[in-house]
Amino acid sequence: MLKVLMLPRDTDTRDLRQALWAHRIGHRFTEDEDGYTLWLADPAQFDELTHLLERWKRGDSLMPNGHAARAKLNDSSLLRPFALAPVTASLLAACMVVFALMWLLGDIVVAMLAIVPVAVSGGSLTLGTLADTFGSGQVWRVFSPALLHFGWMHLVFNLLWIWYFGRQIEELRGGKLILALSLVSAIAGNLAQYSTGTVLFGGMSGVVYALLGYVWLMSRQAPRSGFFVPQMLVVFMLGWMVFTMTDMAGLVGFGNVANEAHVGGLIVGLVWGWYDARRARRA
Repeated sequence: MLKVLMLPRDTDTRDLRQALWAHRIGHRFTEDEDGYTLWLADPAQFDELTHLLERWKRGDSLMPNGHAARAKLNDSSLLRPFALAPVTASLLAACMVVFALMWLLGDIVVAMLAIVPVAVSGGSLTLGTLADTFGSGQVWRVFSPALLHFGWMHLVFNLLWIWYFGRQIEELRGGKLILALSLVSAIAGNLAQYSTGTVLFGGMSGVVYALLGYVWLMSRQAPRSGFFVPQMLVVFMLGWMVFTMTDMAGLVGFGNVANEAHVGGLIVGLVWGWYDARRARRA
């Protein structure tokens, strides 16, 4: 990354940070005892960044056309991160709404969102097949299990990492990419889990590992892209995935984990990251 500017510690950089993301200028701020340092991910954007800095120093409006409404929303420091990453925030909101509905309505929500149609007949549970899912036109079921979470820890763990990785992808590459990556990885993970014979499962874990794989590969193969993930975090996440595949996980209460969904999502993220990293290097 290219070192561009150093600023005193007491400088208010909020408007500048907001404008950099709005203009899709890949960057990173670091902080030390001397103050803030601004780094530019792509040197090809240096002239655009310089022009933006001059406007910022003059106190001019920094937001591009079409961002006026978003700028008003961003006046609230609490809502600013959600306004800058609306697709990622929407994924979190959808998971929380479904979790609340599960608490209010019970198993009917699971039956509606499971990968195959579920019904109760004669006091027993009747499970359909994937062919029933497509034959009945309920195609949303190949994605919807990702919205199901079966406990607070499950929900919080997944949403934490969705926000950590998803916001970075959306701010650097846009909402369309995070939406497409989430949809494809959720479907791939769900189908991978279903292929093992499991029907009643859920969670965003497959998407989490897809986002992890994408960000990690982009940070390694296209360092000027602006992506970053601590290496120890990658080790922890991959170590956790391997741990849940072992018998030891069951002994400590983590036996019912959608491991195949994790692997399916990770593969999607790595392949997508490899492809985008190659394009970034060529550019």
